[in-house]
Amino acid sequence: MHRLMLWLLSTCLLAVSPLHAAAGGAPEDYKLGAGDLVRVTVFGSPDLTTEARVSQSGSITCPLIGSVPVAGLSTAQAEQLLVRRYTQGQFLRDPQISVLVAEYMSQKISVLGHVGKPGQYPLRARGNVLDVLAEAGGVLAQSAGDRATITRADGSKAEIDLDALFDGDPKQNLALNGGDRIYVPRAPQFYVYGQVQKPGMYKLERNMTVSRAISASGGLTSRGTERRAVVKRRDASGKEQEYSVSGSDLLQPDDILFIKESLF
Repeated sequence: MHRLMLWLLSTCLLAVSPLHAAAGGAPEDYKLGAGDLVRVTVFGSPDLTTEARVSQSGSITCPLIGSVPVAGLSTAQAEQLLVRRYTQGQFLRDPQISVLVAEYMSQKISVLGHVGKPGQYPLRARGNVLDVLAEAGGVLAQSAGDRATITRADGSKAEIDLDALFDGDPKQNLALNGGDRIYVPRAPQFYVYGQVQKPGMYKLERNMTVSRAISASGGLTSRGTERRAVVKRRDASGKEQEYSVSGSDLLQPDDILFIKESLF
């Protein structure tokens, strides 16, 4: 329920504002590209302040000066160009202009695996893991693992503890860059058969005990007993072994839990 509330909140925030991440300064080496949305602020001249998307030809349109080619420029270089255009056109004298990137549409982040909407998403200003996962529809609660992997554009990797992320741990909410890839793997599974209400395959959650597994499968039938539970598990050689287990024992991936009938 806690995880569901977090995703509902994230989804609501996205619906209210497409630019849910506040605009922030682009990295110094970031070059503007087609599709990027930039916020141009002309201090002291609010009528000239505008938001413009870089066209496929690499230009933005600004009040009074019209089309300005900015593709391939850093935000600092774009600011300098706009200052020259407004000054040379004698529209402003010594203007102070700020260019911030609101949407990095020319930079994409891939989200793969067990999420609602796998695909590529534009990097937004101050984009982070939680924002991008929310855009991708959140993780699939019934099948997603509890850890995700970020593969950076340079090939380096980082692991994200999803449970800690959804609990609000800022260390897990890493900043993302164009070309990064997030992969949410499938969670390991286990099986429950015998005297339970809903036999079948279930997601193996962290620290899943035999008692929790029985609860997840709907509980015992009127004839079932936890005291005679056994687990079938493959050893290192791949041979299946059978073990007696108690309610506090931890399950492992691909375990088969069998609940027997009570003798009384």
